[in-house]
Amino acid sequence: MIRRTRVTTCKPQYCEDDDESLLDDTAEDEFEDEDEWKPQEKKTKVSKNISASRQKTRAPKTEKAKVQRKTAVRRKKAEKGEETSVTQALEHEPVEPLKNVKEERLSFALPNVEHNEQEKFSDAPVKEEMSSPAQKISTPRKKRVTSKVQAKHEQKSAVGFSTEEPTCSSLSSAAKKEEQEEDFNFDEAPLKKMKTSKCPEGKPVKFCKSRDKDTDLKMNWDLIQVLSEKTAVDPWVCENLVTLFNDDNTIPFIVRYRKELINYMDADAVRDVQMHLEELRTIAKKVHTVIQTLKKEGVLTADLQNSLLNCRTPDELDHVYAPYKKGSKLTKARRARELGLEPAALALLENPQDLNLHSYIKPDTPGCAALAEVEAGVQQILADIIAKDKDTIHYIKGLCEMNYLTIHSVLSKTALKEQKDENTTKQRDLDKFQLYSDFKASIKTVQHHQILAINRGENLKILTVKVNIPDRVKNEFCRWCVNVRWRPKGYAREELFKILKDAVEDSYKRLIYPLLCRTYRSNLTSSAEKESIAMFVRNLRQLLLTSPVRGRCIMGVDPGYKHGCKLAIISPTSQILHTDVVYLHKHGKDREAEKIRHLLKLHSCYTVVIGNGSACRETEAFFAELIANQYFRPLDVVYCITNEAGASIYSVSPEATKEMPDLDPNLRSAVSIARRVQDPLAELVKIDPKHIGIGTYQHDVSQALLKAALASVVEECVSFVGVDINICSETLMRHIAGLNAGRAKNIIEWREKNGPFINREQLKKVKGVGPTSFQQCAGFIRINPENLRNTCSGSQPYGEATSTEESTSKASSKKSKAATSSSAPKFNPLDQTCIHPESYDTTVRFLLQIGGKLEDIGKPEMKLKVDCAIQQQGLEQFAQVLNTPTPTLQIIIDGLTQPQGFDIRQDFEKPAFKRGIVSMDDLTVGAVLTGRVENTALFGAFVDIGVGTSGLIHKKYITEAKLPQDKRRRSLALGPGERVEVRVLNVDPGRGRIGLDLLRVLK
Repeated sequence: MIRRTRVTTCKPQYCEDDDESLLDDTAEDEFEDEDEWKPQEKKTKVSKNISASRQKTRAPKTEKAKVQRKTAVRRKKAEKGEETSVTQALEHEPVEPLKNVKEERLSFALPNVEHNEQEKFSDAPVKEEMSSPAQKISTPRKKRVTSKVQAKHEQKSAVGFSTEEPTCSSLSSAAKKEEQEEDFNFDEAPLKKMKTSKCPEGKPVKFCKSRDKDTDLKMNWDLIQVLSEKTAVDPWVCENLVTLFNDDNTIPFIVRYRKELINYMDADAVRDVQMHLEELRTIAKKVHTVIQTLKKEGVLTADLQNSLLNCRTPDELDHVYAPYKKGSKLTKARRARELGLEPAALALLENPQDLNLHSYIKPDTPGCAALAEVEAGVQQILADIIAKDKDTIHYIKGLCEMNYLTIHSVLSKTALKEQKDENTTKQRDLDKFQLYSDFKASIKTVQHHQILAINRGENLKILTVKVNIPDRVKNEFCRWCVNVRWRPKGYAREELFKILKDAVEDSYKRLIYPLLCRTYRSNLTSSAEKESIAMFVRNLRQLLLTSPVRGRCIMGVDPGYKHGCKLAIISPTSQILHTDVVYLHKHGKDREAEKIRHLLKLHSCYTVVIGNGSACRETEAFFAELIANQYFRPLDVVYCITNEAGASIYSVSPEATKEMPDLDPNLRSAVSIARRVQDPLAELVKIDPKHIGIGTYQHDVSQALLKAALASVVEECVSFVGVDINICSETLMRHIAGLNAGRAKNIIEWREKNGPFINREQLKKVKGVGPTSFQQCAGFIRINPENLRNTCSGSQPYGEATSTEESTSKASSKKSKAATSSSAPKFNPLDQTCIHPESYDTTVRFLLQIGGKLEDIGKPEMKLKVDCAIQQQGLEQFAQVLNTPTPTLQIIIDGLTQPQGFDIRQDFEKPAFKRGIVSMDDLTVGAVLTGRVENTALFGAFVDIGVGTSGLIHKKYITEAKLPQDKRRRSLALGPGERVEVRVLNVDPGRGRIGLDLLRVLK
């Protein structure tokens, strides 16, 4: 059999042999591998022997060597009777043209080698599947290579790479020198310019690792391209993020230590990409599960499989798979197909002039007994074909985008009946949705909180919701289908043309319109849920990063009437000093006041924190009166109100029982209230974020997405703040990036058994902390030398700090490393900074460049040297000299210059302490006040102005002109804890509502 091959029209400049050189022994071996090809893999028809033979001609040959090699090839072919040139083969049998072959984006970052091979060795874009995950980007290579390169390839094969078809990464590192000697090199592939100016030199930074998890998606769409479209992130950033996530990198680690790979994205944007990535992977997994199910049932066809592989959303998958689900009734189209009417439906479109519907009449078969039944069956099959056509759905969606679509909600029939009922509870529920009893808004302009409110009313069976699509959309769609997309290819009689028109209208009314309604409702709900979760995440982050109140004793007060007010006094290190119960709202207030004064003076405590629960206003008035009368002199006592949401739940939780086993649960809540002000992050991580009392509609959104997002932001906040591993609790430690409950428990046990950690390297000795876990968590763990001195035991002496010279010698000498490992562990000053251990060598080289010492970390001398060096040479120039990314060098500079004990929360808002009180009756319209944002919702921000009732700043009053430059971001741009200046717009004491206008955000 003569082999057909496709050759390029232009010969590469380094290929000097004629066509006969293409039929050598290597090419023959490539032909013998054809048995391993599978038709379903859609392997390219471009023969591999072309690229293989071209690579054989890389090294320049002498004319004598060329003649000898050609003679040997002809002799070998003549012996086998297969002497045929490529030109002769093409004359015997012409090459089949490639039909509709589109260039497919590979599911991993293509190194420069592969890009140039595709450009030079192929005259048409082709699509090729990989034989195994281990053989990423495998290309035909010349078997007769130098022994040095072949040996390196054999080493690669030991870890899962092919020796005969080495990967691009192996060739770029192992055979770089050999390729240069052979005058064979690749030019850098053109890179896309970035949308932002922060990208280094305007070029993306590519990852050369493959995406193992995504090679088995096998969908008709490209993961990276779809992910980029959904998130509006550049494809190269999406590709790097997918690779980072596949390597089990956490969001805090990526955002801080891999900035150049993600184009300086923030944590929220990275989290959004991760959520969409998981959604797409879930869809792909469901699609392949459905395909296997339908294959077992024997109903899978090529068109059905192609439709399934085109699905990108759950709605699209449900639309295609719904008729085949177990337990579902047979659709009209499936019943008609089972009666054998599908050939008639296809004939109506392909050759209607030859179609005779009378031949399909079967008098004894229900559904085909009469001509009308046959026509109805054909119509139903056509309607099903139209509804599942990709181009048809795309066209109708385009029409909808150009027209005015609305969402309309009205009271349901059940609600109208209950409206006449005198039941107060039901009437109260109806009043909550009075605004949406006859609500209409455009699909494009409806607000997120309105969608969530409508969905809640629909779930409670109070509202009925529908999507209105204008009739002109239907008319234009039917005209296009009949005259363009589904127009018969031959002459169709009037009765056949009527069947087609009826099928189009039936398809729109019965199948396409419900699909559009479901799609729009689903998209609106998904968008609203994500925005609500994003709002919850921003509120939680701002609350967790509230600046701590350190260095003072704090009295926590959990107010109450009948059971009294619970008191707890904690030390500056959060140790419980005293707990008690006082009854401030009964007779004997003077006696209780004297007890409080005694406790405050005994513990030198001048800060009181009151929970905002029941009896809060009365308790606040009690303390405000005592402060005004200078009852606590000489102490200058101040107080603040804090949110106590979740304190009661935490007081009976297993964590609280383990931490305070001998304390009454009612007193534990007072301890939690005090600690929330002293160290908000350390205390709030103990409570389920959903119980903290921030956000809106949290029970109406996807609980799985909400839980994952909140857990991620807690991990982000804990990691960015950093923890001292020798004093932090197990609860706080489990939220560090790379750690979990099991690893945190093992670290605590190791610390109790072996004493405090001297350096970060000792983490590797803990069970469960492997290389990946260490890489993710090491940069967020601190070892404070002061705490180390206080906790260090005699059994494990506190080693002296490692000097710069010692660090340099360790980095360059293996013997020094061995000697260090055998000796007692020593404290490394870099372990108290945010610098990652992987950058320690770069840090030491940077210190040698500027003449700094490790012992001067955090001191003014170090900051002066760093500033002078950067001012003289420049940050980017220094990064090039040190051969490190600019973001990494910036982290090194921050770690060296930040003072010891630096806390990123010190620049965030602090609790507002006060001594007096005002009431709602004192407010007047137009009064200008200062307050603190208590919570934000999708429709506005609630502000505590000190009158016991929070006022609402509607989002229409939160404009960019009123915000500082750094606050102008998406959504409301305000978060819990921010101080604002507001003007009172209206006061409604009866309903307890205060309307406010934002004037400015205070620093």
